[in-house]
Amino acid sequence: QLQLVESGGGLVQPGGSLRLSCAASGFTFDYYAIGWFRQAPGKEREGISCINSSSGRTNYADSVKGRFTISRDNAKNTVYLQMNSLKPEDTAVYYCAPCAMTTLTPNVRSWGQGTQVTVSS
Repeated sequence: QLQLVESGGGLVQPGGSLRLSCAASGFTFDYYAIGWFRQAPGKEREGISCINSSSGRTNYADSVKGRFTISRDNAKNTVYLQMNSLKPEDTAVYYCAPCAMTTLTPNVRSWGQGTQVTVSS
């Protein structure tokens, strides 16, 4: 059974940084592109980044391009999201899931618990 566990969120001041982790189990991790998604209060969940199975390709939403970096370690079944220059509008619950590279859409039936990121002074 596919399981994804997100961690690393927290409270950070504007301009600060956080590194999120996504630990995967229950499926052949290195077959899949994996992405990060976020949902802010009162808004729909949006795809913000995706990395292909071999780490050769990445894609980012315009809202995070140049500030966030996605990476993965297939030996550890883990995907990371390094978030720099954080803004208050980055406040959301962050989730990871298998993704479609070009559309940044999820390919998952259910979501994990996510990790809360709050950017505030």
